[in-house]
Amino acid sequence: MASEFKILRRVEFSETDMAGIVHYSNFFKYMETAEHAFFRSIGFSIITHHTDPPVGWPRVHASCDYRQPLHFEDEVEIHMLVMEIKPKALTYLFKFRKLNSPHPIEVARGQLTVVCVTRNANGKMTSVPIPKVIAERIEVAPAELLT
Repeated sequence: MASEFKILRRVEFSETDMAGIVHYSNFFKYMETAEHAFFRSIGFSIITHHTDPPVGWPRVHASCDYRQPLHFEDEVEIHMLVMEIKPKALTYLFKFRKLNSPHPIEVARGQLTVVCVTRNANGKMTSVPIPKVIAERIEVAPAELLT
């Protein structure tokens, strides 16, 4: 079972603002990229047609606290941890670490809560329990990693 996932990326020039710092909104894109890669790592997509019913994962909460800036060409590790599992929702913790400094530095920390939903015949989303085939591949990360 998976409880965490790490992805590395280098800051692109287009992700920076006029001050040369990564624009705050890009951290939310980084979180989403890590979440999608996590789902692929357990054999699924964020939009899952292989379950009955097919499910998706809209966001119901997103937050990020910033500690240090990232700049163009900084190498950043996005460490996603499963923080909580509920019958119909998942909450993730994201730790962002700048790696191209003398010592890795945590530059930000974010949270994302997603709800498992399906669409009815009219297209309306309704929350549903996380399909067993997905739930059995995910577990909460150890407490010492969540601090």
